[in-house]
Amino acid sequence: MAKATTPVDLTITPRDRRFGRGAVIRRWWLNDDPIATAFYNALSVTFPKGEGYFVDSVRKFREGTPPKLHAEINAFIKQEVIHTREHVAFNRHVTDQGYDVAPLIADVDAALALTKGRPEIASLAATTALEHFTAMLAHELIANPNHLRGGDEQAAALWLWHAAEEIEHKGVAYDTWLHATRDWPRFTRWRVKSLVMLITTWRFFNGRARGMAELLRQDGLTGPKVWARMAWYAFGNPGMARKIVGVWAAYFLPGFHPWKHDDRALIGLAESEYGAAVLPVAKRAVAVA
Repeated sequence: MAKATTPVDLTITPRDRRFGRGAVIRRWWLNDDPIATAFYNALSVTFPKGEGYFVDSVRKFREGTPPKLHAEINAFIKQEVIHTREHVAFNRHVTDQGYDVAPLIADVDAALALTKGRPEIASLAATTALEHFTAMLAHELIANPNHLRGGDEQAAALWLWHAAEEIEHKGVAYDTWLHATRDWPRFTRWRVKSLVMLITTWRFFNGRARGMAELLRQDGLTGPKVWARMAWYAFGNPGMARKIVGVWAAYFLPGFHPWKHDDRALIGLAESEYGAAVLPVAKRAVAVA
């Protein structure tokens, strides 16, 4: 069987979109469901600092990469910078609703500090693991319409747009990791990436659960029943966590590569959905381009 690699005809295209400017977005913008809304709000709060971390981690290993990967890293950086801008705007909506996101940001700071003072390859390994997480979530988000059904148009469009680009650049951090560790023994490379993924998985789920719980607490929703509803949302219906388990486990297999599963068709599907919700100013920009 041929070794999986990033498709040679893949083009990573930064899509400069703006969402939600001037739009009225409900407090519980996803189907009037505080649990679902808290999941996406808590995740969005992590993105500005998290994606800045991804950019810095990959950029440090850009020099000396093959021309195709070098260009893909540049496009990846542009996409992530735009994602950051849009999630800063989305997070402003969250705080405008009266939520205090400082505890969530503190949790992000603590997670990112784990690699502080360590060799730069540690940050790249963490980025590679987290980029696999965002790709898994992005695939499921687009493939299963139930995740965003009933959401406010602009908010849902933001998440579909972001998901499409996460799929498109899902191999960049991994290819950078492979290049940076090209002289490592295969077992060492596997052991390090696997250990980092296990740590990352715990931190990701624990951090997002605490973030959701904090936002829900500010809505006056606490106690065992709320935690049970959170667990059902993750593992029952729509069951995002349950549905990504298989793809998560594939990360540990020999010969893993993000593009072993070519799901580029979902990019077009996402664009067809969020295109109708793009603001007029963005539509004009696209038409001029």
